[in-house]
Amino acid sequence: MRHPRIPPVRFVLIDGALWGVLAAATGYGFRDAGGASLVMDLLLPLTVLAVAVPLSHTRPGVAVLLVNGLCALGLADAATPANAHVLSLAMLSCLLGVRVARGRGPLLVLASCLAVDIAACAVLRVPAVWWFYALTVLPAALLLPWLAGRHWRGRRELVREGWRLARSLQERQHLVAERARLTERADIAADMHDSLGHALSLVALRAGALELSPDLTEGDRADLAELRGTIADAVEQLRETVAVLHEPGTGPYPGTGPSGLTVKDTVEDLLSRAVASGVPVRWERRGAVPVLPPMVERGMYRVVQEALTNALKHAPDSKVSVAIDHEPDRTRVTVVNAAAPGAGAGQSGGQAADMGGRGLTGLRERVTVLGGTLRTGPHRGGFRVTAVLPHRPPAQATPPGTDTAVGSAQEATERHAAVRRSARRRSIAAFAAPVVAAAFFVPAAVYLAWQLTTGVLTPARFDELEPGRSRTELTHLLPGGAFPYPPDHARSAPRPPGAACEFYRSGRDLFDQVDLYRLCWTDGRLVAKDTWEATDSGRRSG
Repeated sequence: MRHPRIPPVRFVLIDGALWGVLAAATGYGFRDAGGASLVMDLLLPLTVLAVAVPLSHTRPGVAVLLVNGLCALGLADAATPANAHVLSLAMLSCLLGVRVARGRGPLLVLASCLAVDIAACAVLRVPAVWWFYALTVLPAALLLPWLAGRHWRGRRELVREGWRLARSLQERQHLVAERARLTERADIAADMHDSLGHALSLVALRAGALELSPDLTEGDRADLAELRGTIADAVEQLRETVAVLHEPGTGPYPGTGPSGLTVKDTVEDLLSRAVASGVPVRWERRGAVPVLPPMVERGMYRVVQEALTNALKHAPDSKVSVAIDHEPDRTRVTVVNAAAPGAGAGQSGGQAADMGGRGLTGLRERVTVLGGTLRTGPHRGGFRVTAVLPHRPPAQATPPGTDTAVGSAQEATERHAAVRRSARRRSIAAFAAPVVAAAFFVPAAVYLAWQLTTGVLTPARFDELEPGRSRTELTHLLPGGAFPYPPDHARSAPRPPGAACEFYRSGRDLFDQVDLYRLCWTDGRLVAKDTWEATDSGRRSG
């Protein structure tokens, strides 16, 4: 069973304060109206506001429609269309802009409100001033506060996305720092594996060769055997240390940092040490030796070193051939070790399986970073390693894991830019809409006001008009133009036969009812004058 959601105390207090302000404005308008109905003009609006204010949190469009209904009912007032409900309408329209992100739904709500107001004017057959009120004041109370609310919402979203972007950039900074730390661990692991592993393998090989010397005593051979075992244990401990340093997820870029570029040994030095240690190595270098970037030179060194280390480990008595071919734009390094004496096909396959460990994996990653390729596999009973390295390596790729941070930061940046564009559009709309509305409504309002104020005949001058006198004699008492929008009951009232009647307003008040005067002329002479009082719309003859 779902329980009704209880609104937070803060929302209740805010809604109560808002209702109090709108209720005070409604009460002031009721008191100012004088003889207004207590139920229709006070209790009903207060009840509607009590429903609309809390409803504006979940159904702000419905709340605007409810309050607009109060303004539409105000058009039925015979005294004036203006009332205090316009303030409530403007406030809830502003909340509609603040609480609804999309613009299509609210625009439909505003259009529906305007349609209701125009329909009310048409059904009630209100005077021209009521139409002016429904087409200017009410649309302004609907549209302009809504635009202001959308602008406010856009600014808040911009600030919120700005802080979110700052947090995302901070997280990215932490991830990049962590990435750098893990990459440095991987570099250390790669150097320990490549350099120390190779050196220990050479020492183990030299110890094994000395162990077979005929000049040694049994004690010396035992010591050499123990030394070789100790070196083997050291190699295994080194592998365990490398495994700890080279944690999964640290990135496939070992040896690409500064530590991988500080070693000064060349391939010639590496091969010379191997030959001096008794390794049967034959090597040749073909083509003009180019000036290679340090990263490419170091990559070539690592390829030869790793291949020699694996050959010493898996086929210590086999012959090794190293070929380095320099082409115009790339260098090919090929290291082949023959099958070990007495090794069968199964042993060769086991060697191939063993060589797929961490050393070749790191080597393949290193070559890939340099834009090259690495191929490894059995060859004529032995094993072959072939690496192709371009002389111009590509720009350093972004390490994996950093992509996530960068992608997150880019996403946050793009989202922040989108919010900024949206806020800019809302700001432009909030400032441009009043200008456009003014360009449309102001000329119409000025023209209507001109018509209402120029067709004014003051009561004193009306009293001076005497039937039977000519229009020429009364011209100085008449205004510049007649009132063009008399009510239907005045326009259809009986008139003297053959007379042409004109209507004039008795005051310049635009939003209040005033007495209406009618002057009837026959052949340029005043034959009748009448008055329609504003209070009861009744007629009395002048």
